[in-house]
Amino acid sequence: MAKRTNKYKLILEEISLAREEDNSNAPLTLEFDNHDNIFNIINAIKNKNIFENENHSIEFAIGLKMFSEVVLKNKDLELFKEVQPAIGEFMKKLKSK
Repeated sequence: MAKRTNKYKLILEEISLAREEDNSNAPLTLEFDNHDNIFNIINAIKNKNIFENENHSIEFAIGLKMFSEVVLKNKDLELFKEVQPAIGEFMKKLKSK
């Protein structure tokens, strides 16, 4: 039986660019899966009041979950060998807050 995951769609759109000489990009749409419910994670991070800015809580939760899921799915890559123990410890610390 196939493992069930949560499916998401992320749409990233430029609103403005800091450097006028940079080329504008078309919106990027990404569909991905994650073993956790990311909306539950976002709400948990917001409720911990780690950041003064609610947007920082949302950015942090999304970034962390996307990064850690890619590491988990590619755990045999040499690129992630050094960071895996640190991610594990970081997640334990975050969950205990």
